[in-house]
Amino acid sequence: MSRADVVLGLQYGDEAKGKVTHYLAKYKTYTHVLRFNGGCNAGHTIYHKGKKFVTHHIPAGVFFGVKSIIGPGCVVNKEQFFKELQELRDGGLDVDNLVFIAENAHVITDEHLAEEQNESKIGTTKRGNGPAYRDKYARVGVRAKSVPELQPYLIDLYEEFHNCDYDNCDLSVLCEGAQGFWLDIDWGDYPYVTSSHCGIASALLNCIPPSWIKDIWGVGKIYETYVGAKQFEPQDEGDVFTKIRDIGQEYGATTGRPRQCNWLNLDDLKKSIKLNDVNKLVINKMDVLRDLDVWTLINNNEKVSFETEQEIEKYIREALPVKEIYFSDNKYSL
Repeated sequence: MSRADVVLGLQYGDEAKGKVTHYLAKYKTYTHVLRFNGGCNAGHTIYHKGKKFVTHHIPAGVFFGVKSIIGPGCVVNKEQFFKELQELRDGGLDVDNLVFIAENAHVITDEHLAEEQNESKIGTTKRGNGPAYRDKYARVGVRAKSVPELQPYLIDLYEEFHNCDYDNCDLSVLCEGAQGFWLDIDWGDYPYVTSSHCGIASALLNCIPPSWIKDIWGVGKIYETYVGAKQFEPQDEGDVFTKIRDIGQEYGATTGRPRQCNWLNLDDLKKSIKLNDVNKLVINKMDVLRDLDVWTLINNNEKVSFETEQEIEKYIREALPVKEIYFSDNKYSL
């Protein structure tokens, strides 16, 4: 009877997945919230009870008293982890006995951080994720269970999910993804990708059986953004993307770097929806284009413009293979 819902980014990260995860954790009943990929190279900006929180490791369940687990698909910077715990406590949240790390998650070491400081080819966040994942797959990495300071927070996910006493293991898990599908190590524009898997399969690698999966929430924006070394933003469209960046506050939650902007690519969005079997779609930041009164996207490699918000919404609904589509503003509610 156990089930799992999954929240995925369908673009290049920064799609406001944190808002969706926060909403689901608030209004649905979950026994666990599980972060299943990435490390502190990603950040969720959460507005909770009038306060702003930026989390890089800790899942959104902590805001609602739900057990929150950093899964084995993640890499953990222990200093950042303890910093976030303290920031949450300082913000009035009770994190004791709620936040855990899978004992087989890998740790970002000082050596990993030092190695990545001079990286420039890909444009990474320099948080040591790439070297940590490399060492994980080279079988020379450090697991959380080997770090004394993390011992009080360790959890065995098999015991927790499959050998538990929760009314015959009747669990409900919200799986929280990081980055976006087009940064996936296999499916993104290699080598301009992250070092983890960002799709639905990644959630399964975190002790979630396929039969548990119910709803797959895909999250995108009405335009696209990207942070990294490759050229992403068109150079021949005047200052429209500068305006989008300023209105949408498109600056990285982890690094503060300005995000390159581009129009929504409907072909890529459709592909990421199909590859991840998304059945519920959220398209965020409609109010950003509303402020500009510019309604444009790319479809079949051509730019398509619309006169009204209603026209672009209708076009998107008819073009995408998802029945449930929610259009959301930049406010932190759906």
